[in-house]
Amino acid sequence: MNKILGTKGERLAAEFLTRNGYEIAERNFRYARAEIDLIARKDNLIVFCEVKTRRSNIYGSGEDAVDGRKQAQIRKAADGYLADRGLDDCDSRFDVIVVELGRDTTRIRVIEDAF
Repeated sequence: MNKILGTKGERLAAEFLTRNGYEIAERNFRYARAEIDLIARKDNLIVFCEVKTRRSNIYGSGEDAVDGRKQAQIRKAADGYLADRGLDDCDSRFDVIVVELGRDTTRIRVIEDAF
């Protein structure tokens, strides 16, 4: 069930980014046992996105789940992505996208430059 929920959240986050002028460059990019959910581009900006999908906040908010250890993993994968593709000259940032799936509504919150 969690895998299905996470996949739905990533799809909704990608659609949201696309509607807002971003191109999805990669989904579920893996590098040295670390993963980045979405990598988006807009002009010369590369955005590394960690997507957290929640039906409730019973286990904490989505952004709270991106702790220091998770941030370090994402940074490591981002460094690998930039180096492998020769994109060291591009600006980049790290966003957390929280997808909240309610009974009748879906809410997407983007925390830009989250870490």
